[in-house]
Amino acid sequence: MQNVLTIILAGGAGKRLYPLTKDRAKPAVPFGGRYRIVDFVLSNFVNSGFYKIYVLTQFKSESLTRHISLAWRLSPILNHYVEPVPPQMKIGKRWYKGSADAVYQNLNLIHDTSPDYVCVFGADHIYKMDVRQMLEYHIQRRADVTVSAIPVSLSKGRDFGIIGVDDVWTVTGFDEKPEHPKPIPGQPEKALASMGNYIFNTDVLIKEVKKDSKEPTSHDFGRDIITRMLGRYKICAYDFSNNKISDTTESEEGYWRDVGSIDSYWQANMDLVEVSPIFNLYNKNWPIRSYYPPLPPAKFVFADKEQGRVGTATDSLVTEGCIISGGNVNRSILSPLVRINSFSHVSESVLMEGVNVGRYAKIRRAIIDKYVDIPPNTEIGYNLERDRRRFKVSPSGIVVVSKKARLEGLKRKGRGKKKVAQ
Repeated sequence: MQNVLTIILAGGAGKRLYPLTKDRAKPAVPFGGRYRIVDFVLSNFVNSGFYKIYVLTQFKSESLTRHISLAWRLSPILNHYVEPVPPQMKIGKRWYKGSADAVYQNLNLIHDTSPDYVCVFGADHIYKMDVRQMLEYHIQRRADVTVSAIPVSLSKGRDFGIIGVDDVWTVTGFDEKPEHPKPIPGQPEKALASMGNYIFNTDVLIKEVKKDSKEPTSHDFGRDIITRMLGRYKICAYDFSNNKISDTTESEEGYWRDVGSIDSYWQANMDLVEVSPIFNLYNKNWPIRSYYPPLPPAKFVFADKEQGRVGTATDSLVTEGCIISGGNVNRSILSPLVRINSFSHVSESVLMEGVNVGRYAKIRRAIIDKYVDIPPNTEIGYNLERDRRRFKVSPSGIVVVSKKARLEGLKRKGRGKKKVAQ
């Protein structure tokens, strides 16, 4: 393996994911029941054999730092580490002004390690990637910097930074969310979206972030660094859709999701519960690593079909410590220690750690944050006009219940009068 240092940019505020980011950094938002968003990029690097990793944090970083300390202890005797780095303010009392400024303020990490190459990746996307293949491509093309990119339809291209390339995928331009995305040569119906992941030759990275620090820019890698390098360096685009991982199905190849909004976050979670998921967590050759608390197995109790009191979960992910106590769960994700009480129904929802769903409650197309106690007979997701008065509701109608939400007054009338032991 080449001498490579990895820098993960995990300092974003994640405003579009509010209220899930009310008390935590975006990369620390739970995902898929037992993971955090940051676990996916870290798993990609560790699975690829890259073991020198710094995670640059900033906003509301306490839960992210704690998670990394619990989940990502590598071997110091082999000089392997995943180390969170908060803002050091070594060049002045100010926060990071952008992704490039974050690297500039931590150049000491690069100088101390003296790598040949530096990987600069974001921390807030869901995907699997063998980074070795991108590094091999970078070296083979003799590039100064390589940008990972994925083909998208022209209509979706308006939502991304779009890379212009020639016939051999040398970068010729970069446009941030253009109204009319430039198509890929030979693929007139598709544009090339930047994934925000870069491999730099070390000397080039140091030189360019230093230069950027003196300019009145937004200090962003795509918008400023890469754009300014055009014509002066060899910049290559790496086609992520060609990245191959053993035992990955054809439908899963090229899967990459920006979970920056409530709707995209919910949909990416729902991608996991399909009978044949397009993002498969069960590939033993590419495990998604995380912290697993010492909890008992999930339990399903009551089989009283006559009373309709049956603990079931279908097309769902149910993690450790959950108790499905006479309630019904369908197409949902239950994080550790969730309890579903008798006669309740949960569908197409994401329930985070410690959520308690009371009897006869009905929840549909919702995201419930940690340790929320849903009172008996409550309805969420069935009357969006009412839900909007209490909670955030996304453009597609996903209801988000934050940690400290008040749930009084949402009960259904005339329900829940059976008296049975819980």
